[in-house]
Amino acid sequence: MSVSADTGKGETMKLKRFGATEQKVYELVKPITDELEYFLWDVCYVREGALWYLRVFIDRDEGITIEDCEKVNEPVSRILDEKDPVQQSYMLEVGSAGLERELLKEEHFEACIGDEVRIRFIRPVDGEKEIRAVLESYSRDGVTVSRDGSEQFFNFADIAFIKLWFSFD
Repeated sequence: MSVSADTGKGETMKLKRFGATEQKVYELVKPITDELEYFLWDVCYVREGALWYLRVFIDRDEGITIEDCEKVNEPVSRILDEKDPVQQSYMLEVGSAGLERELLKEEHFEACIGDEVRIRFIRPVDGEKEIRAVLESYSRDGVTVSRDGSEQFFNFADIAFIKLWFSFD
């Protein structure tokens, strides 16, 4: 993970860096999701096989339905057609951030304090490649989590990803 920083424009960058296309799309889509009262969780622009996919992930407290995705898709598609920020042809997908979403931005960590997370390490830490714990806090350098009655700090440099943990039990 790379470290988050304030851009000086009142916005924060992702812990995993946006590409130029993702940043442009994020800036175009954010006012739309805000107006429609959705939380813009992430924008991903990825190539899978021969196709490019532009994925817009949204969230809200009540959860996301197909109708929500349709409601956001129409104005997003319209602004992307108008502003044309993407060089290649692509498939637009608007969807839920998912139950076990990856925490990528400061807002994600802030929203998930007190929630159980799954942390996968780049290399084993204290003999463990992956743990589940409660997110207690975060800083520029890493996260503090609690498990088994004690708190531990893990540096972002040692972490492959942090995702919300959802138990179906």
